Amino acid sequence: MSAYIPGRREFLRLAAATSCLSFLPGFSWAQSPACDRTSWYRNAKFGMFIHWGPYSQASVEASWPIMRPKPGGITEADYVALAKTFNPVKYDPHAFVDLARSAGQEYMVFTTKHHDGFCMFDSDYTDYKITKSPYGKDIVAMLAKACGEDNMPLGFYYSPPDMHHPDFRDTTKLARDNWNGEPQRPEWPGYLRYMQLQLTELLTRYGPAAIIWFDGLSHQEKYDGVRVLEMIRELQPETLVNDRIGVDADYETPEQFIPTAIPTKGVVLTGIDPKVSAKLSNTVPRPEDFRLWETCMTINNTWAYNSNDHDYKSEQTLIRSLVEVASRGGNFLLNVGPQPDGQIQPEFQQRLRAIGDWLTLNGDSIYGTTYGPVQGLPTLRTTAKGKNIYAHIFDWPARTCEIAGIDARVLSARLLANGKPLTFHQAEGKLKIDVSPQAPDPNVSVIAIKTY
Repeated sequence: MSAYIPGRREFLRLAAATSCLSFLPGFSWAQSPACDRTSWYRNAKFGMFIHWGPYSQASVEASWPIMRPKPGGITEADYVALAKTFNPVKYDPHAFVDLARSAGQEYMVFTTKHHDGFCMFDSDYTDYKITKSPYGKDIVAMLAKACGEDNMPLGFYYSPPDMHHPDFRDTTKLARDNWNGEPQRPEWPGYLRYMQLQLTELLTRYGPAAIIWFDGLSHQEKYDGVRVLEMIRELQPETLVNDRIGVDADYETPEQFIPTAIPTKGVVLTGIDPKVSAKLSNTVPRPEDFRLWETCMTINNTWAYNSNDHDYKSEQTLIRSLVEVASRGGNFLLNVGPQPDGQIQPEFQQRLRAIGDWLTLNGDSIYGTTYGPVQGLPTLRTTAKGKNIYAHIFDWPARTCEIAGIDARVLSARLLANGKPLTFHQAEGKLKIDVSPQAPDPNVSVIAIKTY
């Protein structure tokens, strides 16, 4: 007999019972009209992703060690047992928000539940959760409160896959044998009900949810995404939803790579295969053809905290990655994996603050911009905002910066960081700007170009 799945009215009744409209104060970002619900996100450009859970104690990736175990790795039993010792006594949600602000990040996305099924929030529907660990407090509630006090948009990563739930898979077997779930079992509708009830908790107990960030793995249609999306729209119409639950939703999510051209509708980029971006045309699309997107990326090679992974991307690489993404109209969601004690490691903090220092001087070329009119050049990237074009110079020229492809008449050019005006000449479709021999910024120097 199939398990009963509550309909829309029951979810709305639950929302009312849990005071879903009693949101935290602040959050001016959520006040925009419904017809313009993506505008804050388009303007934000840069966010912090946070992968954190009991797995941080073992310096292993979230969930994957039990899904695709490696010889000599952690056993599934030992992985599950990590929840019994998880006690991040140095966790300070305000420190997370302050670090994001110092990095120039304009929103945060937190892993409320990864594929392992462990909940970092106090769900009524499982005991495999943070409030049953030695720590005993609702980490998501604490972060939501801190974000509310700072007007920081907070999104919730939620994994539809759940290795811990017996309705998702036969848990008498190892996760490596059935980690994709078993929708053919009669228990599957019960799991869909569980998932929808947990999403209702996240959408009714923790204030405005800027984003629901799904991570659905393969065959995402099995999660009844149409119904889930409808439920989210009913509970919080302003919440943005990514494209990892089998429906198109609001934006797509290339992972660990940056598309080589501006994403357009009809080209699916979600996933970890950078070759798909070869399908894109290296031209500037019409605004109506543009596809909203976000690259998520790690600072080293691991999403979760890993004391053995010291392969950190340089400050320059990360700043240039942000520029690359913005130049094609996207958002950059940069990940941190907090330590077991709740602190973020110094190597991450250093790099994030370096990005923030660069944005302090050059943020006008990133925030509130869209893709620029000049694409495909190896030496520079452009963004645009109104009548302003921002040329991000990767390879600083010795005397003259030459840019082809700006059709509008140029009125002025200046270094963005210090406002110094630059002489220029525009003729025959080319803009030539006189520059000093030395690059003003070793990471990326920006020239602000005002057009008529």
